[in-house]
Amino acid sequence: MTTTIQLGEFSIQVTRKAIKNVHLSVHPPNGRVTLSAPAATRLEVARAYAITKLGWIREQRIRLASQARETPRKFVERESHYLWGRRHLLTVVHQEAKPFVSLDHRRITLTVRRGSDVQKRAEVLHEWHKSLLHDVVPSLVRKWEPKLKVKVAGYFLQRMKTKWGSCNHKVGYIRLNTELVKKPKDLLEYVIVHEMVHLIEPTHSEHFIAILTKHYPSWREARAELNELPLTAEAWKE
Repeated sequence: MTTTIQLGEFSIQVTRKAIKNVHLSVHPPNGRVTLSAPAATRLEVARAYAITKLGWIREQRIRLASQARETPRKFVERESHYLWGRRHLLTVVHQEAKPFVSLDHRRITLTVRRGSDVQKRAEVLHEWHKSLLHDVVPSLVRKWEPKLKVKVAGYFLQRMKTKWGSCNHKVGYIRLNTELVKKPKDLLEYVIVHEMVHLIEPTHSEHFIAILTKHYPSWREARAELNELPLTAEAWKE
């Protein structure tokens, strides 16, 4: 059951479901606020809890508003693009052949047919980003499976609007945001570990936090760094 409550300037979407603890979240890029609570929670109790967190909600919204954003990419010569947390310059080559991307030190070369538009160039680069992630993700999953004593049935890569990753614990699949290719690799690893822990504990319960802390003690620092890095210039839809 989902209900919206209004507290001053804040609209908070309250969802009651089969969980043990209350979870309050402020989502990028515009600060949408959600509150998940145990199914038996009365709406007035959820409202009272949210009131105690208004200062925190306001702080999170200020942080999101001040967070750096990438300027829209045009995929033109000498444009800056990020890969594994480092800035690279783009070179565009026109060739009557199947489009492809190559990497040489700090330069990304995008080879496309003459007359290709921004959307086509973005698609070619996005497919390349996925290939880079496919080169890295399986080994990280294999590294953590014996440590966590879980088995990942499979993983998916896709653009995600408000999450870095997600997990379907019932079937053993994890899903990763392709934007992670732009972030340092250790942050990709943190997201993978986070989602794999959900195979043990589906919710962000105290049990989940304990498992994550045991196996990845620096998760709070990793999460903070990930959330402070520039947001994509994409017009997010909530």
